[in-house]
Amino acid sequence: MDNASYTALTRQLGLMNEMQVLANNIANASTTGFRAEEVMFSEHVKALGPDTASLSMATANVRDTVMTQGSLTQTGGTFDLAIEGDGFFLVETPNGQRLTRAGAFGPNENGDLVTPDGYPVLDAGGAPMFVPQGVGRVGIGADGTISAGGQPIGQVGIFSPTDPNQMTRESGVLFDAAGGFEPVPDGRMLQGYLEESNVNPILQVSRMIEVQRAYEMGQGFLDKEHERIRGVIQSIR
Repeated sequence: MDNASYTALTRQLGLMNEMQVLANNIANASTTGFRAEEVMFSEHVKALGPDTASLSMATANVRDTVMTQGSLTQTGGTFDLAIEGDGFFLVETPNGQRLTRAGAFGPNENGDLVTPDGYPVLDAGGAPMFVPQGVGRVGIGADGTISAGGQPIGQVGIFSPTDPNQMTRESGVLFDAAGGFEPVPDGRMLQGYLEESNVNPILQVSRMIEVQRAYEMGQGFLDKEHERIRGVIQSIR
């Protein structure tokens, strides 16, 4: 395989990776708190000698999370929360504490505020939130303070990663902040609202068509290059 084939093959691998990311974005277009991903292409140029053209390779191994806020939808749910602006909720998972923008919470049988997966929601101090039952109306202020029967009982925390460059997606709506996280002092949330996915399905489908056409073009080049090399080999036998 010559340099042209290697170059085209690395491009094909990058396009395939982007296609997978686009498909995942579209599949999560209606997932609460989902953040779309993008693929970052990079070019690596290698000098092959003074009398030889350099070799260029393209890779697409880095995924970047789009942090644009999604639309806020009013649900009226007592424990449905949406963050306005920057910040994340903090939840306790079997793998450790994780950040999320998905605020569809509710009390479990023990009165702990949890996610749909049963992960405890943490307060501003990093402790699980407890919501007593049968004490009257539960209200949640813009700063996350929870009141039951007119008495404050805790505060839902809003956090941000200390180093955003070290934040990685662990699953659909959960993020691992390897560099740690810190409270957002001026964070603001809305009770009875949920943040929708920030995926734009129309743009994602349009980009998927472009990537598919580019992949088919590259595959056509590889097929022709294979036939060319095969013809050369047969002619020198």
